[in-house]
Amino acid sequence: MGADPDSAGAAAPAKPGGPLRFAGMTGSSIASRNAAAWVTDFLNAAYYRRRVDERDVDDLRLAFAILTTFWYRRDSPRRLRLTDLGAFHRTYGRHRFDTEVAGRGLLTRSQLLDGAAQLLGDWFPDAYADDERRAWGMAFPSTDERAAYVPERRMALARLGKLTPGSASPARQTWHTYSPVEMPTVDGVVAALTRPETWPDYATELGRFTPLRAGGLAGQTFEIEVAAGTESGLPVFTRGYVTITRLVTPDDPAALREYFAELEAGLARYGEGEPPAVPDGGEPLVGFDLTTHAGHFMGSGHNRLILYTHGGRPWVRAAGTWDPMPWHLEQSYRVAGRAAQHAFWGEGGVARLSMLHQLALRVA
Repeated sequence: MGADPDSAGAAAPAKPGGPLRFAGMTGSSIASRNAAAWVTDFLNAAYYRRRVDERDVDDLRLAFAILTTFWYRRDSPRRLRLTDLGAFHRTYGRHRFDTEVAGRGLLTRSQLLDGAAQLLGDWFPDAYADDERRAWGMAFPSTDERAAYVPERRMALARLGKLTPGSASPARQTWHTYSPVEMPTVDGVVAALTRPETWPDYATELGRFTPLRAGGLAGQTFEIEVAAGTESGLPVFTRGYVTITRLVTPDDPAALREYFAELEAGLARYGEGEPPAVPDGGEPLVGFDLTTHAGHFMGSGHNRLILYTHGGRPWVRAAGTWDPMPWHLEQSYRVAGRAAQHAFWGEGGVARLSMLHQLALRVA
């Protein structure tokens, strides 16, 4: 997990979105290439090496929070390195061989929390459980420290290429709507989605969104970390970036109507049997575009999240529009990406895989 673009030396730059850029987008922006093995091993011990029926996805979020908090509290804003392994081994190494409490090579939740208290401070377990001190995928000793966090510090480490909204004609693009997921309340889901710093709380076994800018949804950029091969316990990580380039709400009724009219017309004309984004009788409430940056694992295009009511209940669904994939992305997508992409956006209804189901559970 984690390729370090600073270590690329004098190699010639790749074309935007080409195979070399894709290869350089492995893992997370906060981890260098030489930290990949121990970071992945830590995540495996905390979650992926468990049997599927014994997994609790918040244990994975906790493990990521420990890594991210450790990165943030280092003396300098650098990536995690091989040299950071020592601190984690001293803290967690003994537990990895404690077969009376956890299976060999595994870490229980209590071991994760106890280790984090040693590694980061006694404040961490309570802070992680506190909605006011947990944000941006990490925990903070106080609400003042949380308020002082500058998310652009992580953006400085990212491989953020140019925006790639898609350039193929609509007829050549793929138009797809994913299954809608019911939400408990409109107010709850709006409050959650409009606070990007909480999006890591909805992370799943397959992926997580981490915001990279201060402020709300409009113009927000997210780092997306995704994992393939999770069922086997041998995940392979990559990442991509998206920016919210269009946001419509009931505050601007004309823009809201135009947005959904364009989406429905495109699906009807180019969707090859795709259902409407909003069913007949439904009322659209919110929509926003997540536009890709160069190097995204799905290529060029944009996904959308839409909120609507139907039958007196609120629903959220994703709807994507994508250029034809370059060969190197199409091969990866066919082998490992398609099923994961669909599960992440709610198809199949498996909560540990679906961000939208995790969102519904959080706002219930």
